[in-house]
Amino acid sequence: MGKTSKDKRDIYYRRAKEEGWRARSAFKLLQIDNECHILDGVNKAVDLCAAPGSWSQVLSRRLNENYKKALEAGNATPPKIVAVDLQAMAPMEGVIQIQGDITNINTAKQIISHFDNEQADLVVCDGAPDVTGLHDMDIYIQSQLLLAALNITTHILRQGGTFVAKIFRAKDVTLLYAQLKIFFPYVYCTKPSSSRNSSIEAFVVCKDYSPPEGYEPHMLNPLLTHEPCDFNELTGVNRVIVPFVVCGDLSQPDSDMCYPLDFEGKEYTYHEPVQTPIAPPYQEALTLLEDRDTDFRRFDVNVVVDNLNSMTIADFKKQAKQKHKEINENKVTKQQDNKNDDNNEDILGLDQLMSAHLSDETDNKDNTT
Repeated sequence: MGKTSKDKRDIYYRRAKEEGWRARSAFKLLQIDNECHILDGVNKAVDLCAAPGSWSQVLSRRLNENYKKALEAGNATPPKIVAVDLQAMAPMEGVIQIQGDITNINTAKQIISHFDNEQADLVVCDGAPDVTGLHDMDIYIQSQLLLAALNITTHILRQGGTFVAKIFRAKDVTLLYAQLKIFFPYVYCTKPSSSRNSSIEAFVVCKDYSPPEGYEPHMLNPLLTHEPCDFNELTGVNRVIVPFVVCGDLSQPDSDMCYPLDFEGKEYTYHEPVQTPIAPPYQEALTLLEDRDTDFRRFDVNVVVDNLNSMTIADFKKQAKQKHKEINENKVTKQQDNKNDDNNEDILGLDQLMSAHLSDETDNKDNTT
């Protein structure tokens, strides 16, 4: 695949590189903000499941723009942004990074400490599982991830704050909406134009955080029970029809279409990705490619079958070479053995022919006599 193949297929991927965003998902948050104004008046923001950091970039740029405008009008406090993810991320200017688990209470305490023991105005989460292709399982895992984000949000979000998270729209998604309605009186679903129509992803925008009276946040409440539930029996706040809003207009590019490289009269220039992975799992394999004398296609697959225990790629390479050497030696030995067997068969055949010839001459002599 050429370098420009993906640029042709996905215009938002192309624009993300041109404008300096780490991922195309940055446009999703920008379009949600343009429609729902979630960043207005925000000074402290938290980005959950932040890697590779495109949403943190949007928060940093927009909040700093708001800060500069506020300075012109009078006194203002510099914004603070905290990004949380299990994976390591490349540093970003103006963003505090925490490599931690959002289901751990210590992560919530770290976030609060960076805000000088104050709570956040906004919490966003663009996290999603590594999809398996089994839609029911993917939807279930995503719903549990959303509830985990909501759970930590109850620890770190101030009264009246806003929560935005990715959601997979499915048959029984109203149960999730009902859970969100317990904490937010204003909940609706958005679909940015940069989100492909073929994708079931959407985003819930929850405003005016108002937990139930007497509610105490803790990490022990999964919010969803494992008991069977008949959704037709749910009434009132437990079964809510959430309005569906499309962000963006028809003049913006369609995320499902392919556009020419020279689009809207602008000459195309290829751009490398803004931020490449800093610790890819294939890094060790890439270093082995520098050994040009090695042809991994020639190694016997039996090496893998015989060694099911974990080993490093370097050990596998060494053992594979040894295995390949043994196979070649066996082949040479076998060829020599076959050659000796062929010579013996030839000598034996010659002896048989000579014996048969002598017996024929004896028989002829006897008949003549």
